[in-house]
Amino acid sequence: MTITIREEELILAKERAIFLPKEQLLAVSDLHLGKAAHFRKAGLQVPSTLAQGDLNRLSDLLNQYQPSTLLINGDMFHHDLNTDIDDFERWKAQYQSLRFVLVKGNHDKLDEKQYQKLGIEIHEPSYCTPNFCFIHDAVKCKEENLYPISGHIHPGVSIYGKAKQSLKFPCFYFGNDFAVMPAFSAFTGLSLVKPKANEQVYAITPTKVVKV
Repeated sequence: MTITIREEELILAKERAIFLPKEQLLAVSDLHLGKAAHFRKAGLQVPSTLAQGDLNRLSDLLNQYQPSTLLINGDMFHHDLNTDIDDFERWKAQYQSLRFVLVKGNHDKLDEKQYQKLGIEIHEPSYCTPNFCFIHDAVKCKEENLYPISGHIHPGVSIYGKAKQSLKFPCFYFGNDFAVMPAFSAFTGLSLVKPKANEQVYAITPTKVVKV
């Protein structure tokens, strides 16, 4: 789905990403790479294929949009170094010409040298384009002339059917004051949003993005 914010075109992808054609920038948020491995380390039986599935989805997006920059809007890594992050390093090797930018989130606590080794450019607290301020937590944005696009809360929305049954979907939220991206990782919960007047919510169904 294509929408216009601040007179700029944004493409909302059902794979939980935003593409900015003008900037040739693909933005995702809340990858939480390493979360599954962190749970396995604690003795919980979490499938080892979760992180690889997320990386495969990300590859599909990169192949489709061919961006010059991949922006991760916070919480790229869930915890410390582990096998999932090793998988990411091997995956990243196939994208030598792609610029990797990380806006630090509350879970991004690796040592600076580790980010450098991985070839990731760090921005804290935000990364700005002419119209937007990408920041993990919107309330921390100080750029008054830019529209904040955040992550962090893993937004979701309930859609009700004719028989009053409901389904919950991840969503893009575009509020009067800021936007919130969906969590890219499939291994996350949802925080239901309640839009106010004139605010827009776009649910991510298995087949397409739909305006609610």
